[in-house]
This record gives sequence, structure tokens and C-alpha cells, in this order.
Amino acid sequence: MESANQLVSVGTFQVLKLPLGFIRVLEWLFAIFAFATCGGYSGQLRVSVDCQLDKASSNLSIGIDFAYPFRLHQVSFEAPLCDGRRRESLFLIGDYSSSAEFFVTIAVFAFLYSLMATVVYIFFQNKYRENNRGPLIDFIVTVVFAFMWLVSSSAWAQALSDVKVATDPDEVQELISACKVMTNKCGSVQGPRWSGLNTSVVFGFLNFVLWAGNIWFVFKETGWHKGGPARYAGAPPEKQAATFSQQQPYNQGSFDQSGGYSGQGDREQASEYSPVGEPTSYSNQM
Repeated sequence: MESANQLVSVGTFQVLKLPLGFIRVLEWLFAIFAFATCGGYSGQLRVSVDCQLDKASSNLSIGIDFAYPFRLHQVSFEAPLCDGRRRESLFLIGDYSSSAEFFVTIAVFAFLYSLMATVVYIFFQNKYRENNRGPLIDFIVTVVFAFMWLVSSSAWAQALSDVKVATDPDEVQELISACKVMTNKCGSVQGPRWSGLNTSVVFGFLNFVLWAGNIWFVFKETGWHKGGPARYAGAPPEKQAATFSQQQPYNQGSFDQSGGYSGQGDREQASEYSPVGEPTSYSNQM
């Protein structure tokens, strides 16, 4: 029993070696990377304000922290006015939360669906192919997610470009009143690191490639690809045989014109020469 169960277990996991199952595994892995690199991001920039007339008011390391979902208009920081010890409170410019949250949402749902689809492929293959509904639903969902990955990745790529501009230390300096005075000196101490967010955009478009490429392999599982035979792939053998017999009825006497064998003619001849007492036709025997 143990060896038999092992064989069954190996057989069910064979689907992961096929393109359909293997790509599904890549999809949920890449989805994890996409929403982790974007949703888990936090960055910091630093600028300096050197007050020439009032050195005591200078601040040479003003730290500004921002993170996902990039509602920059809510990120505040303080800068010296170079007029005594007074300070001003400032905010960054822009709200890019809609694109970022849309991208992360698509990544989360894509991860959940691809993981669920992988489980169905492995453990519920018969239910998946029953009446061809499973492949059809899988095909439609795959097309939708491929399109959503393209839209969300494009939107997030544009939003990331705007975030980079809004958090550029040179742009932030223009918000500081003291930096508009010619006698003061402002500079960039540290800029944000964008490697994580750049990676999230790359994974977004890679996910689009995976889902778009998987459309073909899911389509091959549907009845649309294989025509009539595929529509009955998930039906019981009795229904398949009944459907086949209805579609291809037996054609009696199909070889009469060519001089070949005719089953109906032979039965009629046999009834004519049948001995006395025997049925006069094949139908009487029945």
C-alpha cells in the first residue's frame, strides 16, 4: 500500500513538469517578489541648509523618510529659516498611492490564484477537467490577469518615475525658503536608493510575460483548441461512447456500389436459402 501511494503521489506532481504547471509555480513566486519589493519599500533622502549669516541655525543633515504607499504630500520635515532659530514645516509634493496600491493588489491576487490553480492541477485534476468548465474558467482568468499585469506595471512604472522626481534632493531644496536666499548654501547629502523599486517594476513586466505566455498552454486544455474530442475529454466513458456512436452511425451497405461486402444484402440472401423451419428473415430471429 505504501509503494502504491508513493506512485500516486509522484503521478499527481508530474503536472509541475509540464509547461502549464511549471509556469504557474513561477507566477506565484514572481508575484511574491513583485509585491514584496514594492510594498515593503522605505527610503530616505537628506539635504543640508548652511546659513551663512547665522551658523547656529544651520542644519547640515535634514532627513526625510518616505515609504509605501507613497503619499508624499503627507510626508513632513522641518527646515531652518536662517532667521534666528525659527524653523518651518514643509511637505513633499504628490500622492502616488493609487498606482502603487493597484500594483500590489494585482500582485497579491495573482499570487493567490496561481497558488490555488497549482493545488487544483495537482490534487483535483479530475474535477478541473470535468465538463471542460475548469479549463475555460482558467483561460478567462489568465487572460484577465495578463491584461491587469500590463496595466498595473505600466501605471506603477510611471508613478515610480514621478516619485523619483518628487524625492530628488535638488527638487526638495526648492521647497525650502532658506535655499531661495542667495547668501545661504543648500546641498544634497544623500539620495534615495531605488534598486528595490526598480526591481518591482521589472518583476511586474516579467509577470505579464509569464501570464501572457501561459494563455496558450491554458487554451490548449480547453475544448476550443482540440474541437469536438476535447469537449468530451472529461466525460465518463459511457457518455463518450454514446456520443461517438451518435455522431458516427453505422452505414449499412456502404460498399454495395463498389462491388464489395454488404452486410444487409448478405443477410437477405441467407434468409432466402435458409432451410425449412428456420426464420425467413434476420428480423424474425431478433
